[in-house]
Amino acid sequence: MTKSIPYAQIETLFLDAGNTLVSMDFDWIAAEIQTRGVSCDPHMVRRAEAAARPIVSHAFADTGYVHGRDRFRLYLSKVLSRLEPAAVKGPETVESLAEELVSVLWKPREANRLWRWIIPGVPDALAAFRSMGLQLVVVSNSDGTAERTLIEADLRRYLTAVVDSDVVGFAKPDPRIFRYALAACGTHPERVLHVGDMLHADVEGARRAGLHALLLDPFDDWIGVNCERIPDLGALVDRFRASRNAHTV
Repeated sequence: MTKSIPYAQIETLFLDAGNTLVSMDFDWIAAEIQTRGVSCDPHMVRRAEAAARPIVSHAFADTGYVHGRDRFRLYLSKVLSRLEPAAVKGPETVESLAEELVSVLWKPREANRLWRWIIPGVPDALAAFRSMGLQLVVVSNSDGTAERTLIEADLRRYLTAVVDSDVVGFAKPDPRIFRYALAACGTHPERVLHVGDMLHADVEGARRAGLHALLLDPFDDWIGVNCERIPDLGALVDRFRASRNAHTV
């Protein structure tokens, strides 16, 4: 049974960065795929990426969350395998295409070149959270570029702190990265809700550190998971507003 999140008691939001605030440049990825003879468009790539998340989360739970070329290639191969309709045929073709894309897209410590698409509604949602008095902290498995990426996206101004796994030396789901973030913003775990797109890293990791956790699931791909899910941050704004309205009646 999923434990309800006490929204009225939450004072701080911990937010993942990738696929929570910003996503990959789907236009760029789709263009690179198309030049290699595969028919697709940016929406298809975005949909495939979201559909691949349960598979990626499970795979990373087994292989670990250390950033690297092999990890990114695995991620891309899972995304390509979920393209609908099946534009990439056969596992050999998927792996070959993933390897070609890695050579173009994988730029160590230049991730902001790829992760630069601001998810629609995010700036308005962050502003709404701040107007409610919530403290906002990013907790991201990144390669040292999370803060720069958020500055260039003009989202850093909403945040109290940015905790980047490559900078602090711990990666989700290791509870130490969450404890580091708790210390950085001076709050208590029972007053914190962490929001992210990966079950193992974000939900299970946050719970290990004593935090509440919520899973972003824009297309209802995570079936049967033991946690609350929302399609986007705008839906989370609505939940906080409903909770506050209920407590003022």
